[in-house]
Amino acid sequence: MRTLQQIINVLMMVLFLFAAVLQYNDDDDVLRWTAIYLIAASCCICAAVGKLKWWLPALVAAICVGWAAIYVTRGLWSMPLSEAFAEWETKSQPVIQVRNMFGLAVIAVWMILLAMTARSQTQNRV
Repeated sequence: MRTLQQIINVLMMVLFLFAAVLQYNDDDDVLRWTAIYLIAASCCICAAVGKLKWWLPALVAAICVGWAAIYVTRGLWSMPLSEAFAEWETKSQPVIQVRNMFGLAVIAVWMILLAMTARSQTQNRV
């Protein structure tokens, strides 16, 4: 089970690193988006080597949920996924924002899973 968790964390780390690299060509706030993806990748690698403190991914998840809430309040959650991901490159601002919202959701969900796993491992050691 531990080996499977390590493999999945490494795969998620690669996904987050890829997302960070993709931000280089983006018109949005490159630094902010790159930072959140790199922090998520760092949490994954820390979890893979067993050195993750539970509060770090919990904090990242809270930031992502709060950030995504901004997009939700704009009504972007109602856009169909087929429209949001129909094209690789897009110039439509609402489509870009929906993709951003889903990126934050992926980070938040994974960070919540990491926090829960790290917390349970901490409690098992005591």
